[in-house]
Amino acid sequence: MPYLTTKLTNRIHELPEKEWASIFPGILENYHFCKALDDSAFRAINFYYVIIYENQIPIGATTFFIMDFQLDMAVQGWLKSLTKGVKKVFPGLFGVKIVFCGLPMTRGMIGISKHKDEVLGMFVECMKKLAKEKKAAALVFKDFTTSYDELLRGLLKKGFNRIESMPSTVMNIDFDNFDGYLKTLSSSSRDGFKRKLKKIAQGPKFDMEVTDRVSLELSHQLHELYMQNFRTAEVEFEELPPDFLFNISSNATDRSKFFLWRLDGKLVAFAYCLVFEGYLIDYYLGFDYAFSHKYNLYFVRFWDLLNWCIDNKIKVYEMGQNSYEVKRRLGFEFMPLHAYCKPVSKFFVPLFKFYNKFLVFDKFDPVFKKMKKQQELSVLKP
Repeated sequence: MPYLTTKLTNRIHELPEKEWASIFPGILENYHFCKALDDSAFRAINFYYVIIYENQIPIGATTFFIMDFQLDMAVQGWLKSLTKGVKKVFPGLFGVKIVFCGLPMTRGMIGISKHKDEVLGMFVECMKKLAKEKKAAALVFKDFTTSYDELLRGLLKKGFNRIESMPSTVMNIDFDNFDGYLKTLSSSSRDGFKRKLKKIAQGPKFDMEVTDRVSLELSHQLHELYMQNFRTAEVEFEELPPDFLFNISSNATDRSKFFLWRLDGKLVAFAYCLVFEGYLIDYYLGFDYAFSHKYNLYFVRFWDLLNWCIDNKIKVYEMGQNSYEVKRRLGFEFMPLHAYCKPVSKFFVPLFKFYNKFLVFDKFDPVFKKMKKQQELSVLKP
């Protein structure tokens, strides 16, 4: 057995940046992104960071966070109204404290250079320690792509269950201009989008600004737009604190891009994106709903962002989770994600069996219900 040691902390600055970067080279959500998380006043999320060493040389690293997860997060329609009513009477009924491996706003990432099984086991032991200290009900490796399947298969031997998460959405930009993009769409999607673009062209002209940094005053305006979108979203995992966008602007300037749309000088929409080595993740958005539907701001935003990606040689555009039907029509593909879950005691096993059977997202999202039905029918065909 190799001699391995662990350093676990709730402040990323207590870990040397060079050591963290040596395990996570080229990652979008880098050391400075984590620093912005620590500097921000997240109300209900606590972040932790761990490095595993062999003879004082870092060979593994990842992020953890602890939060009260709402079991009805993915519920939609009349059942969502029902659970909201129940929570007014019993506020904590659907909330379960969980230790997650990953970050709340992105896909899970683990860096391991050697001794993979041993390092993964030490991550689990760190999570168990946190769960005991914070009285958490479960351990969850959140939203990992299929590229982690081989590594995380070892969790199944440790009593974890693998479940389907809400997928992300990605577009490979292998076209040279917007007309080339339109040719990649189905005829119905292309015709529908062209009608949108014609309507947008007949409306007022929006001025788009792209910047790496925002002032404190502007960040507050962005947060107000973000909250308008957050309040209307069917599914949201976390709520950004008011200071996050300013802190991410101050800490991650080499990868941050703020796209701002104004109408007659008034800020009406924004997008916060991370950009690195030909990859763009469209992280956060916000709209002024007094203008959003009237002027199709969602499509204005997408049109301008895609053209910016083409002009700046971006090869992959990731648009995240939610709004799957719209994104499917725009030409995005689904990136499968999985979670690995384990209750900390047998007492919580029935609760998580109930969640896995009745409350996971694909029971409610119409796009995935349809996809699953098609998959089942294809299997049944001779």
